[in-house]
Parts: sequence; structure tokens; C-alpha cells
Amino acid sequence: MRILGIESSCDDTCAAVVEDGRRLLSTETATSAAEQNLYGGVVPEIASRRHIENISQVAQAALNSAGCTLDGIDAVAVTFGPGLIGAVLVGVNFAKSLAYAANKPLIPVHHLRGHIAALYLTHPDLEPPFLCLVASGGHSHIVQVESYTLFRVLGRTVDDAAGEAFDKVARVLGLGYPGGPAVSKAAAGGNERAYSLPVPHAAGPYDVSFSGLKTAVMNTVHNAQQKGEAVNVADMAASFQYRITDILADKLLTAARDTGAKRICIAGGVAANRTLRASLEAGAKRLGAQLYLPELSLCGDNAAMIAAQGYYEYAAGHLADLSLNGVATLGIDFC
Repeated sequence: MRILGIESSCDDTCAAVVEDGRRLLSTETATSAAEQNLYGGVVPEIASRRHIENISQVAQAALNSAGCTLDGIDAVAVTFGPGLIGAVLVGVNFAKSLAYAANKPLIPVHHLRGHIAALYLTHPDLEPPFLCLVASGGHSHIVQVESYTLFRVLGRTVDDAAGEAFDKVARVLGLGYPGGPAVSKAAAGGNERAYSLPVPHAAGPYDVSFSGLKTAVMNTVHNAQQKGEAVNVADMAASFQYRITDILADKLLTAARDTGAKRICIAGGVAANRTLRASLEAGAKRLGAQLYLPELSLCGDNAAMIAAQGYYEYAAGHLADLSLNGVATLGIDFC
């Protein structure tokens, strides 16, 4: 079964074709990241306008790269939430129009479920149940994946998401957008012990909090600037990266130990961070668990993950009609 996936929940306009939820035939992306960098982060109105301009060409490119036409597609899957509502609506309305015109089934896909499904493209042998950390610009969740369409949230951020914290720290350090890769690059030449940063407390055993950590970095930088002192950007980037990845790894490994999980996964944009990957590899080995990491190209937002999850949503009978609407906020366990 070939599914055309559409993803437009943030600043990347994406389309992809995936066969049977596991075989990637094509993936195409048009990004407005360079333009967003001018403002230090995503401007929703700009993102929405660029989606409108790019989505038709990106979808056609995905079909061309897969060597098929719309007639050769069995269904259209689309991210319907969560995300920037204006951006999400562009993808949803395009997918509805395409599915209606081609007389194809329309499959609504939750964005975070898509991130988890990126693992199926990297690891064809991976099947639920498993434990997964989903960390991105807008989300930080520890999820028990009980089946392809059944998810139970064990922990989550109580304030800022990990990716958001990376973006804000990158901006205050003058490193640009997107923050994750920028901080990681700067940290490569820094001392991760140079600055003592806090470990914010969260009430739940697997919950995380990053607002205080982000604020600590910002206050340190601003206080130094007021005194006319220099902040070592590489050291601060390394110290921040060490602290935030250590928190994420500790929470996921604690959840794995407590639940007895022997298959541990990470997904989302932050899953590309090499420090986090290394920490989890060492931790999983200590627990005697198998760690599954997504291919780097599938960590950030992409439509391949939406098409992959779309296959399993279709199998579960989760289809939509033309009344499908975009949703700004929606739990991964909505059904």
C-alpha cells in the first residue's frame, strides 16, 4: 500500500511516499528556516504563507521521486495536529482537496505519532510495545507505545519543550535558528562543566521542566553583559547541552528501569543530538536494553513519518472525511 504523506505543522513543507509503512520511496521538503532565522525563531504567519507557496510543488516532487502518479497512490495521510494552527490548516486543506479530487481515502495523523513512526522506517524489525522519548521544538514526552495506535504518556514537560529551550538559548547566545544544531555545533569546542546550571524539579517521576534551565542561561548571559563581561559561548553551549540531555536521558532510563522496558527509543528533532544519543547508548547498555535511534534525516519534521504512521492508522480504520479540521493542541493518546 502506497501512501502520500503531507506535513506542514511548523516551518517545513513536506511530502513523501511510503509503501506499507516501512519502505521509503521518496521524501521532499521546502523549508523557510533561513527566513525564520532573521527573526530568531518561527513566525507563524510567514510559515503559513510559505506552505501555501510550496505545498503543491513539494507534493508533485515527492510523487515524481517515487516514480508514480497520484493514480498509483492508495491514500493520502496528513498531519492534522498539533502544531501552528495556520500552518497545519494549509496541509489539511491541501490533503483534503487532493484526496477528494483523486477519490482516495484521507488519513488523519497525529504529529507525535508520526515522529515515533520514523523509527519504523529506520528499523523495519521494530514493533510495539516499546518505550519512547519524543523530544522536539514543541513537545517532550515519555510514551509507552503499546501498539501502533495505542499510546500511554508516562511523563511530559510541565512547561517548555526541550527543542524550544534549545531555540531560546541559541538566540540569547547569538547562534541563530534552528537552535538545536546551532547549540550542538558551538558546544563541540566547549567545556560542559564550565557553568553550573540547575536541574529544575518536576512533580511527576518522569516529568521534566526546562523553563528554569533556560532562564538560568539567559540570566547568566544578561548579567555578564550588564557588567561588561564576556560569556564563553562554547562553554555555555556545552554546559547547557550537557544539562538538558542529561535530564532527558535520566528520565527515560528511569522510566525504562521502572517499567522493565527492554526496547528504548527516541524520536523528534532533539533525537539528532549526538550527546543525547551517546548518553542513552551507555544507559541502555547498563540496563541490558536495546536502544533504537532514528536516522538523522528522519529526526526533524518530515512527511515520511506521517505516511508511515498513516499506514497503521488506516489499518486501524482511522479515516477522515472532508470535515477534518486542524487542531493546535492534541494529546498523543486522543484515541
